[in-house]
Amino acid sequence: MGIFREKEPQAIQVGENAFKCPVCGNHLFWTRRAQLNTPVATFFDLDWANKSATCYVCSRCTHISWFLNPQY
Repeated sequence: MGIFREKEPQAIQVGENAFKCPVCGNHLFWTRRAQLNTPVATFFDLDWANKSATCYVCSRCTHISWFLNPQY
């Protein structure tokens, strides 16, 4: 999967807890960053100023979990 940072899915830790997929209970994820675009910033061509999120994509069911700051 060329759109992900890792070649193999990884176990994820969020804070002090091991993260598991809320849909299927899987513990392996691919990681990706995504920009959180807003209509106003897009209108003024300022998308670069928007925040970005860390996305964990379940390697089993492909459910995507979004986090603004997964290290809280």
